[in-house]
Amino acid sequence: MDGEIHLEELCKKFDDFVAVDGIDLYMPPGEFFTLLGPSGCGKTTTLRMVAGFERPTSGRILLDGSDVARVPPHQRNVNTVFQSYALFPHLDVAKNVAFGLKYHKLSKDERAKRVGEALELVDMTEFARRKADQLSGGQQQRVALARALVLRPRVLLLDEPLGALDAQLRKNLQVELKALQAELGITFVFVTHDQAEALTMSDRIAVMNGGRVEQAASPKAIYEEPDTVFVADFLGVSNLLGAKAMGPDGGACAVQVGDRTLRAQQGATEARGEVKVMIRPERIVVEPHANEGEQRMPGMVERSVYLGGAYEVHIRVLGGELLKAMVPNDGGAFATALEPGAAVSLHLPSDALRVLIQTEPEEPDEDAVSMAAAEAAQPPR
Repeated sequence: MDGEIHLEELCKKFDDFVAVDGIDLYMPPGEFFTLLGPSGCGKTTTLRMVAGFERPTSGRILLDGSDVARVPPHQRNVNTVFQSYALFPHLDVAKNVAFGLKYHKLSKDERAKRVGEALELVDMTEFARRKADQLSGGQQQRVALARALVLRPRVLLLDEPLGALDAQLRKNLQVELKALQAELGITFVFVTHDQAEALTMSDRIAVMNGGRVEQAASPKAIYEEPDTVFVADFLGVSNLLGAKAMGPDGGACAVQVGDRTLRAQQGATEARGEVKVMIRPERIVVEPHANEGEQRMPGMVERSVYLGGAYEVHIRVLGGELLKAMVPNDGGAFATALEPGAAVSLHLPSDALRVLIQTEPEEPDEDAVSMAAAEAAQPPR
């Protein structure tokens, strides 16, 4: 079973608004690939073009080497699961799943066999004769998945499929969905704005912004090695400090933050001039105020939030920047003493500091964004 997708210079315009701006993406067979980004970034429009519900303005959509950009949706070996499950409430589960097979020349026995296999995959066999409107949200989502999988597509497209579920059920289905994809070995293309969901489920993530791909990489690389300020700020909690880069310094980049000079080993280590320096909260080491030395900045605690296994400590450093640090709740006296007003020293390890070039974001046309969102929300044609 194949399922290789290659998007080449893919572009979609709605009048003068560019929703997708010449993106290039490669998704090998059997990958769980996620399009991640805020509302209006172009991720759903991209998915709809792969599905065939939107026609590209330009560019190519290669499915197993064949350009399907002008091929109708029903002639592509892909299927889509939407956030709204679109089940037929008057039909039972089995008939809902079988509906997509009505246009396939199958015997009654073969149809029943395929429906049974699909329901078994999503653990819904015992509900086969129950009406769709008698199911919970999670059960309806499983039926929607079975209805898509019964057609045995090479590619399954999922547009915010867990968005309507409560938090705990959503977490449970994330694990189940990833396990199901691994078992089936087919290509999943998943759209979400939820960063934690993307990190949990994906083999690779493409972070989109303003119709473009800011970065496409593994979850670990996206989180630990963001290419841009947008990616660093959008994915997870990050501390972004304004700094002046003074160029290479022994395999690192010397950066001036306030009145302190630090060394950053990650990112644009050749940079000079105004930059942003990023460090994740879990990489900051909070120490007693008396601790001084390289890679350290003094600060004052503004707030300490108890999270059970750790404290999230908000610290104002010289120069006015507010940083967040994670301090393990190891039972020691130091963590519990981090009350507002406490003076501390922050150790910012050089291998945890990443230099990012600051780029000016483009101001979106709000009317055009609204129009594109309305267009993307329309049902398939």
